[in-house]
Amino acid sequence: MRHEPVLLVIAHGSRDPRHAATVNALVERVRSLRPGTRVETGFLDFNVPSVHGVLESLAAEGVREVVALPLLLTRAFHAKADIPAVLRDAPPWLRIRQADVLGPSPLLRAALERRLWEAGLNPADKSSTGVVLASAGSTDPEAIAVIASIAREWRLTGWCAVRPAFASAGPHAATGAGRPAGFPRTEDVVRALRADGCERVAVAPYVLAPGFLPDRIARGAAGADVLAEVLGPAPEVARVVLERYDAACLPLAAAVGA
Repeated sequence: MRHEPVLLVIAHGSRDPRHAATVNALVERVRSLRPGTRVETGFLDFNVPSVHGVLESLAAEGVREVVALPLLLTRAFHAKADIPAVLRDAPPWLRIRQADVLGPSPLLRAALERRLWEAGLNPADKSSTGVVLASAGSTDPEAIAVIASIAREWRLTGWCAVRPAFASAGPHAATGAGRPAGFPRTEDVVRALRADGCERVAVAPYVLAPGFLPDRIARGAAGADVLAEVLGPAPEVARVVLERYDAACLPLAAAVGA
């Protein structure tokens, strides 16, 4: 009898204990939605268990198929380089398929709105509210383009305005370097939306878990009327995780049935 692949959720990790706690809460929600699927968590850095350690343990148990899912919102450096490198070091008898990153997805946009409603807005406020779509940022042009596209599409659902902001555009952003022209900070976009006449301004963090860059977003939101929570274990995020898992399983199932 063939068993379905283990779902290994791969998170970045952080020195901030809130990060791992939030990741674990999201994974628990995923398990609750799909109780028949084995779901494990591995971290690239800072936290345990490590991705390598989880893969070694699974192989020792006799597991043969794994879907590795990057807990990332855009396909940037970690998804393109870090995670494939770790997976290449896995025990060779493991069959591993890397799933797509979570974003973009209409479900994530729904999760962003959920967090805004929880923070005090309601759908009737949309036409008079400007939203700052505040992401961690990246040096990867593909990832930046995806964030800009999400903002444009979200604006069409009835908001007064939706504009992207970036907590970091590179490894030197903390010192002011590494932020190319045209990469506005949260506070820059808050001021711009005020100047453009939005009745209220809301900041929607497009990040999964608390940490250094989400805290920077929160500081930049000081002049806004509303600051939403990070996406965290929102049910829509858990559903996207399972969508990506199911999509990655399809080629495996087809190969077995061939």
